[in-house]
Amino acid sequence: MSFFIETLVGGLLAGVMYSLVAIGFVLVFKASGVFNFAQGSMVLCAALTFVTLRDKGIDFWLAALITLAVMVLIAIAVERVVLRPLVNRPQITLFMATLGVSFVIEGLAQIVMGASVHELDLGIVDTPIEIGGVQVSQFDLIAAGTAGILVVALSIFFNKTRVGIALRAIADDPQAALSIGIRLQTLWQIVWGVAGFVSLVAGLLWGARQGVQFALTLVVLKALPVLIIGGFTSITGAIVGGLIVGAGDSLAEIYLGSLLGGSVSTWFSYVLAVAFLLIRPAGLFGEAPIERI
Repeated sequence: MSFFIETLVGGLLAGVMYSLVAIGFVLVFKASGVFNFAQGSMVLCAALTFVTLRDKGIDFWLAALITLAVMVLIAIAVERVVLRPLVNRPQITLFMATLGVSFVIEGLAQIVMGASVHELDLGIVDTPIEIGGVQVSQFDLIAAGTAGILVVALSIFFNKTRVGIALRAIADDPQAALSIGIRLQTLWQIVWGVAGFVSLVAGLLWGARQGVQFALTLVVLKALPVLIIGGFTSITGAIVGGLIVGAGDSLAEIYLGSLLGGSVSTWFSYVLAVAFLLIRPAGLFGEAPIERI
């Protein structure tokens, strides 16, 4: 039983790492109804910018501020150059636009900062500590705490502030929001800037865990089951979906891997996602579309 609990807790804490990436998707989708495929590239760009500045001897906090400024500038550029001309276009058009943005960000990052693998040290000692007889990773605990703070802050932002309520109105009906004077372009810049901040946090934690390399962009693939399970419009759902995916992968790897004779963690979460699509397409916390006849 103690081994089961350790596996479960480890999986839950690892799932929080996927949730951090999923939150970036939720922010943009919640505000604009667009699936931002460039989120993985933004995570890579944030991590690569930060570690490049640190390699040049720049102080940790100054490097973080500069990186945040870079991510905000990228967000503003994407809104003005790509999204603004495509307002009121079909969602598939906007999705393909973010796919193109993803490759542009990757290419520019490689040209400017190179393609070498960098080691990122955040000063967090990844050693297990014992809590209630269970061995828990100190790094995973800090990541979980960070995600918790982000969830609370973003939930307050979307539900209690005028900007957050306006963003939700834009996502529901852009034309109606524009007709009552809501400035679509300005609010999109804000939400993409916030998504850039989330990318910075996720990029630092993921970069510290597996090194800053171009494989970081692939974390978007693991975030997809998290979004499907939790719901594309819910920040809380991103966390819950990440916990389910993390725990499911860890337990399946231990208890099903030996039975099936191979690794199952690479595909088990996608099986869960397909099951949710069949049973509850909107996800656990997602908002089901309302159609009026």
